[in-house]
Amino acid sequence: MSRSKLVIIGNGMAGVKCVEEIIALEPDTYEIVIYGNEPRPNYNRIMLSKVLQGEHSLQDIIINDWTWYAEHHIRLCTGETVHRIDTRGKYIETESGLKETYDVLILATGSSPFIPPIPGIDKERVMSFRTIDDCTRMSDYSKTYRKAAVIGGGLLGLEAARGLLHLGMEAVVVHNAPYIMNRQLDQKAATMLQEELERQGMSFLLTRNTQKITGRSQAQGLLFTDGSKLEAQVVIVAVGIRPNVDLARRSGIATNRAIMVDDYMCTSVPDIYAVGECAEHRGISYGLVAPLYEQGKVLARTLCGQETPEYKGSIPYSQLKVSGVDVFSAGEISGEGMQTAIQHLDGIQGTYKKVLMQAGKVRGAILFGDTTEGTALLGLVQRGADVAELAPREGAPDPAEMAAAALPAQETVCACNNVTKAAIMKAIQEQGLETADQVKEQTKASGSCGGCRPMVAALLKHTHNLKNNGGTGVVATPDKPAPMPVCSCTDLGHAELKGILADIDVLETGLPEISLILQKLGWGSEHGCSVCRSVIHYYMQVSGGTVVVREIEGHSEVQIRWDDQIPISSYARDAGGLAAQLRESWIGAAMPSPVNMGVAPGPGSLVSALVQDIGLLASPAGWEIYAGGHAEHPVKQGGLIGVAETEVQAAILASACLQWYRQTAWYDEPLWAWTERLGFMSIRETLLDDQLQKELAATLQADI
Repeated sequence: MSRSKLVIIGNGMAGVKCVEEIIALEPDTYEIVIYGNEPRPNYNRIMLSKVLQGEHSLQDIIINDWTWYAEHHIRLCTGETVHRIDTRGKYIETESGLKETYDVLILATGSSPFIPPIPGIDKERVMSFRTIDDCTRMSDYSKTYRKAAVIGGGLLGLEAARGLLHLGMEAVVVHNAPYIMNRQLDQKAATMLQEELERQGMSFLLTRNTQKITGRSQAQGLLFTDGSKLEAQVVIVAVGIRPNVDLARRSGIATNRAIMVDDYMCTSVPDIYAVGECAEHRGISYGLVAPLYEQGKVLARTLCGQETPEYKGSIPYSQLKVSGVDVFSAGEISGEGMQTAIQHLDGIQGTYKKVLMQAGKVRGAILFGDTTEGTALLGLVQRGADVAELAPREGAPDPAEMAAAALPAQETVCACNNVTKAAIMKAIQEQGLETADQVKEQTKASGSCGGCRPMVAALLKHTHNLKNNGGTGVVATPDKPAPMPVCSCTDLGHAELKGILADIDVLETGLPEISLILQKLGWGSEHGCSVCRSVIHYYMQVSGGTVVVREIEGHSEVQIRWDDQIPISSYARDAGGLAAQLRESWIGAAMPSPVNMGVAPGPGSLVSALVQDIGLLASPAGWEIYAGGHAEHPVKQGGLIGVAETEVQAAILASACLQWYRQTAWYDEPLWAWTERLGFMSIRETLLDDQLQKELAATLQADI
């Protein structure tokens, strides 16, 4: 059986990431051909500044070398620029005259530096900073010239200036805004960063607009609109990027600022897709790695014929190391109705934290100097969490360690070097690593851009705490880590505590005060804390006991949504009734963690049953019931528990799943994490036992 031919135009990070995902899912589905206009294999463009600064060589930033392409039978055509796509004949043509037919085509043409229309921009020694060749030119210029100007005070401009300093040049950053990195930082954080960069030797001219680049045929300096001048023999332009859309536009593919795609990365032409910086999704084109990788995963599953949650867009975030300084920014940092929820400045430590809210929801965050909370804050921003979740809980573990513990074992921590959480924890355990630098040396995690170093440090702490709290001196494998203590008041993990509480004889003790339970358990604190009191109350409730607790109750939030915005079909009418029935049945039930449940009246519904904690999808044959989905990071597709012919049967199966979750989950454990811990097949086999299914559903009703 012959394979379909998949052609990718662009050998950059987004397109090749999609290819990696396809190989992992269905390695024998496609004959793959990649065209790239640079004469080298795929490399990490984010790391160019590190090459310029002398920290890495070209070989260090290669993501996939020549052997990788050969091992996976991928034909790589380097140094070839595609200038034409015949969408009817389904072939492409390069400037050198090569032609290539395709069955499926991916446009991953990326972007180019935006070159502003400044007089003199075409003079010699005026250049952008985008490729390995640009690094080489800048290095060559540094051997002859000493004064350089960088137009643009964003991340790329700062990294270019830092590289020029390393090369021995004087570097002046010219920016048209009142402060640097104004898209990612507020003025306070930007000022702190500028002061640090000035200590490193960088200079700044802010609120300056360049009128022209002076010199006859070669750059000699800049003339500003206020009449002032700056001497510069080399000028680097780093004011942004422009998606490469000319090829698509010439070929009749719909474009706006970039190539327009739908939620599955499809363009306006059948069998042609776009991914990465050249793609525009719901009016937005992204220039950060994380969204591009998310797009690549969705496209890979689509091309492999696997069901996948649609791409709904990304919350922009950056976790970076700018000239040795840790900086984190996520979500919206300015705008109408934006208010400051938290703001902390530590002048001695040189750290700064600001969290922004809008209408009581977390919308953005900035960290400077210490970014260990970045992952936790990103999660709050991504789901628009209530600002109440920002309040520290007494006795709660370190937020960064909590984020590290919650991360799935196979989740990629270091995108630059493709290092997973499991690989990092395994190296720490087996090699006895004690510092983040040792982890970097052994695994390469955080060895490139450095943005993941806070998570590496959190995983280091988490791994050591697992060993210290386990009592055996042996650290469990990353796939089955030793349990973390419930809180700082005890060494007990959730499983052990839950088992002990289930054995407490309520008839013997009556309605015990929580202090009596804590005393019986040998608690480290006489009255416990808000964390353990909530946990104990919940476990006693689901195990049939009752405990007197006067403070925080268990979670009781069950959000149920159904789609009434599509034309009513013969089976869509039932969705609203079932949603109302479940809402009535489940309201008030204490939950280990908030639960999202969606009732979708058909495959075209605006509510996706596959990315809900519990999802019900109407079909002509009845109802499909899914569990374990998650619509936010980490995006998870739910698994099919079973099919029910009637609403009553669907309600029983969904209720049984919810009750099994209540009985077997740890407090604060999301439903998707519960399915991963227990194993989906185990859960499915349990729930498809008809007798147990009915008993679980009845127990849920009795508990409410």
